[in-house]
Amino acid sequence: MLALWIVLAVVVVAVTASSVVLVRRRAAPPPPTSAPPTTARPSPEATTAGTVAPALRPPPTPTATPEVAPAPEAVPPEPPAPSPTTDGDTPAATGVVEAAAPADLRDRMGKTRGLFSGYLRALRGRKAVDETTWDDLEEALLRADVGVATTSALLADLRARAERGELRGPEAVVGALRQALRQALGGSGPPPLAYEEGATNVWLFVGVNGVGKTTTIGKIARRQQAEGRSVLLAAGDTFRAAAAEQLGIWAERSGVGVVRGAEGGDPSAVVFDAVQRAAARGQGLVLADTAGRLHTKVNLVEELKKIRRVADRPPGRVTEVLLVLDATTGQNGMAQARQFLEAVGVTGVVLTKLDGTAKGGIVVAIQREFGLPVKLVGIGEGPDDLIEFDADQFVDALFE
Repeated sequence: MLALWIVLAVVVVAVTASSVVLVRRRAAPPPPTSAPPTTARPSPEATTAGTVAPALRPPPTPTATPEVAPAPEAVPPEPPAPSPTTDGDTPAATGVVEAAAPADLRDRMGKTRGLFSGYLRALRGRKAVDETTWDDLEEALLRADVGVATTSALLADLRARAERGELRGPEAVVGALRQALRQALGGSGPPPLAYEEGATNVWLFVGVNGVGKTTTIGKIARRQQAEGRSVLLAAGDTFRAAAAEQLGIWAERSGVGVVRGAEGGDPSAVVFDAVQRAAARGQGLVLADTAGRLHTKVNLVEELKKIRRVADRPPGRVTEVLLVLDATTGQNGMAQARQFLEAVGVTGVVLTKLDGTAKGGIVVAIQREFGLPVKLVGIGEGPDDLIEFDADQFVDALFE
């Protein structure tokens, strides 16, 4: 019995001890957890009192310092370059344009001179004139676009003179050919453009598409304006959309007026209006553009005849009908010249693109076969690269 009480006492003591331990564990605070450091902020009271407790601030994040490029050395401003005459700037209100120094025909005839001079050097190096000499001369003239008919006529005359003993040696033949070309071109100085004082002169420009009629008109307007003449342009090419706009640009460059019509309208009406306006204002020269009609199209050529008749009515007077030809087309220009001469009575030729790849011999063929003087030649793209054709200078450039 005593043992039973002892066992009960031990159990009671053990249960009591376990309860005490459990109660203590529940009452104990949880273990501290790691937390990120916080920045202590000063209280308003501390700030007001002037004593601020030191705060824990995070270390500053390093930032890359931008590199500053050294300042460039001061460069004095360049003086403004003069505006080129081809940039489309509006001219002065006075409309007076000073022409630049004339371009040199000899310097621009690189293709023609190089081709011809090579044959001449070979010919002069021979001791006598033989059949090979004539063959080489024929090849040189044909390759220079002089044409078969003109070449045959020139060489036939030289052969006859050589057979009569008038020409002895290659140098004499070369000299005779030089003189024959002068005569074929009518070497008496540049042929003047017809202009009647006191009249309303009309210069018509004809030719196929792409030969440079509109550009030629703009350059001639610049030249005539610089010479003191009062010029008015007539945009008679109403079929090409950009023709009137292009002519208007040239009018601004040259300081002259331009009369335009509706696109697709009657070109004769445009030319008529231009003549009437020029007469009313006392302007002495009308430069009339026409559509680039094919010389094989009968209806278009008939329309060109109508323009000529209308332009020649008083107070207008057609004093020039200038056929514009592309020198690079060679003998195809001969067919164009023949058709336009029959249709509208061409009075002269403007030969464009004589520089560069043009061979130039077509000048001789046109003059000899049709009696048409080449009055102007284009030797570049600049506004002053349209010059009077000087036959003597042309021939001298070939043989020098």
